[in-house]
Amino acid sequence: MLDEEQIADVARRLGEAERTRTPIRQLSLQYPGMTVEDAYAVQHAWVSDKLAHGRVLRGRKIGLTSRVMQRAVSITEPDYGALFDDMFFDDGGTVPAGRFIHPRIEVELAFVLGRPLKGPGVTVFDVLSAAEYVTPALEILDARVQMSDPDTGHLRTIVDTIADNAADAGIVLGGRVARPMDVDLRWVSAVLNRNGVIEESGVAAAVLNHPANGVAWLANRLAPHGVALEPGQVILAGSFTRPVHAEDGDVFLADYGPLGTVSIRFQAAP
Repeated sequence: MLDEEQIADVARRLGEAERTRTPIRQLSLQYPGMTVEDAYAVQHAWVSDKLAHGRVLRGRKIGLTSRVMQRAVSITEPDYGALFDDMFFDDGGTVPAGRFIHPRIEVELAFVLGRPLKGPGVTVFDVLSAAEYVTPALEILDARVQMSDPDTGHLRTIVDTIADNAADAGIVLGGRVARPMDVDLRWVSAVLNRNGVIEESGVAAAVLNHPANGVAWLANRLAPHGVALEPGQVILAGSFTRPVHAEDGDVFLADYGPLGTVSIRFQAAP
């Protein structure tokens, strides 16, 4: 278990890594006994620091919602992170060159809440009732912790990812909004294009069999901490494609068919 001083130190270093775009050494190597609870304690300390410095919490993200990704990091449940006001990019907009370290793109649905959700006992039907609308989204992932250790080749583990705000770094909302009861959300599908070439495709049922399951899981997971999902918050429900790496100059467009498209461009460095 990490003590309070270690938790504060890691949170500070993650903040510095984000500012300098220089990832830190894997926490799983520095602290071999680090637990999931330690990792969330680090994340919460980092979130508190951001709020203290003027950032605004705009919502939450849910990650590791597919069985393939969960097996890859040896866990049996998703993880979560925080969405801040400076993470939102306009549909069709541009990400400034050098904003991120190792950005990747995922395809998701975002729930925008009209009523609060507070566990325990939140169900899929509670989520569908509480959501004002659902809209296509792109999530931008980043790595403030080294993805691969340069000396050993060791890959990040779940504690590295959770401490690193579940790798969350940005979000793009777009396409056509829909009321949750008006669309069979399990069968919403999308193809992800990079520079006009299809890189990934998927269907929302890959997210825990229904994307609202992730939102219900999060509301129940936060309940012991006395935290609710609040009206107006954006909840990224989990990706139904694998992440695709983004380079300077890349243009990404996700086509959701009847729900329209959402896109973002990564500005090339001069």
